[in-house]
Amino acid sequence: MSRQTPNFLHKPYMNSSYRTYGRGGRFRDDRKSPQRGNFGYRKSVKRAPAKASFNVSQYINRNPARIETPEAYVPTHVFTDFKLKKELMAHVVACGFKEPTPIQDQIIPRILEGRDVVGLANTGTGKTAAFLIPLIQKTLESPNMETLIMAPTRELAIQIEEELRRLTRGLRIYSAVCVGGVGIGGQLQALRRKNNFVIGTPGRLLDLIKRRALRLLNVKAVVIDEADRMLDMGFINDMKAILSEIRGERQTLFFSATMQGEIESLIRNHSKNPTTISVKKQDVAENIEQDVVRFGSRDKVEVLSELLTKEEFKRVLVFGRTKHGVEKLCKKLIHDRHRAESIHGNKSHGQRQRALQKFKDSEVRILVATDVAARGLHIYNVSHVINFDLPGTYEDYVHRIGRTGRGELKGKALTLVP
Repeated sequence: MSRQTPNFLHKPYMNSSYRTYGRGGRFRDDRKSPQRGNFGYRKSVKRAPAKASFNVSQYINRNPARIETPEAYVPTHVFTDFKLKKELMAHVVACGFKEPTPIQDQIIPRILEGRDVVGLANTGTGKTAAFLIPLIQKTLESPNMETLIMAPTRELAIQIEEELRRLTRGLRIYSAVCVGGVGIGGQLQALRRKNNFVIGTPGRLLDLIKRRALRLLNVKAVVIDEADRMLDMGFINDMKAILSEIRGERQTLFFSATMQGEIESLIRNHSKNPTTISVKKQDVAENIEQDVVRFGSRDKVEVLSELLTKEEFKRVLVFGRTKHGVEKLCKKLIHDRHRAESIHGNKSHGQRQRALQKFKDSEVRILVATDVAARGLHIYNVSHVINFDLPGTYEDYVHRIGRTGRGELKGKALTLVP
């Protein structure tokens, strides 16, 4: 598929019988936008319905196998080359790591050497383990070492800690997760203990720093994961403020799918002679088949519900543009006897985690989501991604459909169009 940016709608496409799915806002994690009211939501503004204007061909690639693919990457290292402590190496093997992915192969040795690093990589490339494994090794060598990890969303922060726990079981390495959208009391209590890793979203981390609950005196490594996404979400000033609070020598690791002006400036001002490693794949993986489903004058939900009755739709992510629309769509699918859950910004932290876990455990077959789920979530073996509402940008489209066809698996992405 070409990298040309299509003219996406800025409102979800819907036919006249489905306008109730079109209201709501964008997920913003734990920050309030200056354009919003006291509760963080835009005031309702009535607008004329948008006219559909887009290039349908952008959503179609029915023969992904025909795309010429580069030769398979041959790693220059095996995990034993990194001279990891035997207890860590045992966990690496137990977690199913057989040979390093391209980003792991190139970045792990640099982090072990103490170099600052910029990693340009898509999700699904193994970048979380690429920074966790060497940082765990360094922590085992220096038990008083502390690492701060910043992530754009609660879900990604929690997933990073889950992977950290799998790799450090029984190793006396401790961590705390500090994210918005949940009570701060438990996080204040967790920070009173010694933590080798603190993982959180910028808004909540800065709040805890201002309360003097989070002290950064012993931080020797900082990871900024999905820096481009944090820029998109308005966290740039929070990131600058947090980095400015860290005194003394530190190792700084930036990870991003794209390199934008403000990110380049942040890297230039807060790192020392970083090594840049780029293992970006093409925008859309070659093993994702893409197609459109035309609903014409039919009810859009009815068309979706019929699709989901087919046996091939085993584990499905359905994307909508708004929180209200996603919740209403999920209830309609449940009414149609589909096993479905929803995840969006109006749900509590606990509700979202339970919905994700049910989807991962195959207790439900369908997860209806806003774009909050399009970044960072590692959900294995998603057979289909369905764009019920059109994404706002080409980048959002790429991130959405990247939830399927991960690794060597094949996937299918469908977009509903009139």
